[in-house]
Amino acid sequence: MATHLLTGAGSGIGAALARRLVERGDDVVVLARDAGRARQIAEQLPGVSTLVGDLAQPGRLSWALSKQSLPDRIDSLVHAAGVVDLGTVGELTPALWDQQLAVNLVAPAELTRLLLPVLRVSRGHVVFVNSGAGLRASPGWSAYAASKHGLRALADALRQEEAEHGLRVTSVYPGRTATPMQERVHQQEGQEYDAARFITPEAVATTILAALDLPRDAHLTDLTVRPQG
Repeated sequence: MATHLLTGAGSGIGAALARRLVERGDDVVVLARDAGRARQIAEQLPGVSTLVGDLAQPGRLSWALSKQSLPDRIDSLVHAAGVVDLGTVGELTPALWDQQLAVNLVAPAELTRLLLPVLRVSRGHVVFVNSGAGLRASPGWSAYAASKHGLRALADALRQEEAEHGLRVTSVYPGRTATPMQERVHQQEGQEYDAARFITPEAVATTILAALDLPRDAHLTDLTVRPQG
């Protein structure tokens, strides 16, 4: 039985993945931003354990985790949390840049750093749920794309740095996926939201599971998933 620690398990891709892992009998620990959110996730996903740590404040993650009991073993760390606020370079304020960089890039780097000793022992797997915006930037997406381009750089560097410890590192680049975040993006874009046009969170979860379940002699480094049609 493997143990997985997930961020972003409250909805979307993270929730779909957590559900699949629990259903097959794995141990799942989810990181929630506060105690109230942790209770909500535990009710939504029976069988998971919870930790509390606010990704919007990466500098406090070390303190937060030091006050809680961490798993003795972690086989995978999946970074599925993210935030997005659209706007042109001329419109985006420093606060909006700071928030997206903190949650989407700095917090994954810090959480990975804090858990590396345990991941090294288990020769574990770190999965970064990135985005098509991590490969190319479009007008209005500068801050989000910058955070996701940075996440790609983090994954590429980590993969090489930790190869000697047997750590596997995978970046997943989903296209537009039918999640609450995508619905919010459409509101910001002023467009009608039709979930049927996009990838399901379950499809992306299946992609992540394919990477996690590979035999030890194989390593999927980068996976791009796009809607059919």
